[in-house]
Amino acid sequence: MSASMIKWLERQAAVRDRRGLVRRPLARAADERLIDLASNDYLGLAADPRVIEAAAAALRAWGAGATSSRLVAGTTRLHLDLEQELAMLTGMETALVFSSGYLANIGVITALGGPGTLIVADEHCHASMIDGFRLSRSRTESFTHNSVEEAGRLLAGRSEPRALIAVESVYSVLGDEAPLAGLLILAEEYDAVLLIDEAHSLGVTSTSTFQGRGSVAGTALAGHPNVMVTATLSKAVGSQGGAVLGSALLREHLVNRARSFIFDTGLAPAPAAAALTAIRIIRDEPWRAGAVRDNAAALAAGLAQVLAVRGARIEQTAGAVQSISMPSAESARAGAEAARLAGVRIGCFRPPSVPDGISRLRLTARATLTPDEIDDSCAVLRGILEELP
Repeated sequence: MSASMIKWLERQAAVRDRRGLVRRPLARAADERLIDLASNDYLGLAADPRVIEAAAAALRAWGAGATSSRLVAGTTRLHLDLEQELAMLTGMETALVFSSGYLANIGVITALGGPGTLIVADEHCHASMIDGFRLSRSRTESFTHNSVEEAGRLLAGRSEPRALIAVESVYSVLGDEAPLAGLLILAEEYDAVLLIDEAHSLGVTSTSTFQGRGSVAGTALAGHPNVMVTATLSKAVGSQGGAVLGSALLREHLVNRARSFIFDTGLAPAPAAAALTAIRIIRDEPWRAGAVRDNAAALAAGLAQVLAVRGARIEQTAGAVQSISMPSAESARAGAEAARLAGVRIGCFRPPSVPDGISRLRLTARATLTPDEIDDSCAVLRGILEELP
C-alpha cells in the first residue's frame, strides 16, 4: 500500500477513535447465554427446527452454493416457490429474489433510475437505498422525516418525466411508521412510483386480518400499480436474501436490467429453502407477530419510569424496534458493553448509522422472549440508565 494511503488511513482511524466511533465485530458463541435484544430475528425463526431442517435438506439436495447467477444456472425450484409465496403473503403480483435485501434495493432503484427519474426520499431511508440513489444517477431530493407535505412540494416542482418516492414502512432506528396512505395519494396525484422497504415490518406488522404480513398486505397499497415493495429475508424471516415485489412488468424489467441481480451469484439454495419454510410459518402462525408487539410494549413499560426521570421516554412503536437516545457516542458504546457484561445483548447505534446524528441504544423485541427475560433485561437497563449523568 502506498505511503500516502497509509497516512490517510491512520488519520481516519485517529478521528474515529477521538469521536468514539470505532467499531469491531464481536463474535457470538454458539452456546452463549445472553438475552438477545440486539438481533433482527424478530420471530425467533432463525433457530426454529423446521427452518433449520429445510435448509439442511436443501443443502443435501443442491449443495452449498447457487453455483452461478440466477440467469445461468443459479435458479432452482426453491427460488421460484419462494417468490410465489412472498407475493401471496404480501398481496403483490410477483416477486424477484436477490441474494440480500441490500442488493434488492440497489437493484430496483438503479434499474428504474437515471436522468429521467426524480427520486424523492425520506431523510431516514436506509443506507442501501441511499447507495441506490447515488448509483442510479437520478436527481435525488430528500424530505423531512415523514413529511407528506414536503414530499408533495418536491414532486410538484419536478421536470423529470418519471418520479419515485422512497420510504421504509417501519424505520430501522426509531421504529416509527411511514404515513403510507398519504404517500400513496401523492403517488397517484403526481404519477409517481411509491417504493416501500418492508425490511422491519414483514412478519411483524399487521393490517386487518393479515397478521404479520407487513404494512402493505390487506391495504389499498397491495397490488396497486403505483406501489413497489422491497424486503429482506434476514430479519423476521430468519434466513438470508432479499426481494423486490411488484407487477409482472416490473419483474421482467429487473430480470433484464437490475445489475445486482444479473451479475451476482444467486441466493444459495439452503437459505432459500429456510426462507420458504419461514414464510409459510409466518402465514400459518400469526400469533408470532402479536407476541413481538406485546413484548416490545412490555420492554417500553419496564423502562418508562427511569426514562421519565431523565426527561425522556421510549415510544411504543409499530414493530419490534425501540430506541433510547444517549448523551454521546461513547456513552452509547459503554452502555451496550455494560449490558453485555450483565447478560443482555443490545444494539449500539452511533453516527453514521443514525439518521439524525443522535447515538442510541437500540432494543429489538422478539416473539420468543419470556416474561422473566423481559424483566431481567429491564432491570439491567434501568441500572445502566440510572448511572448516566
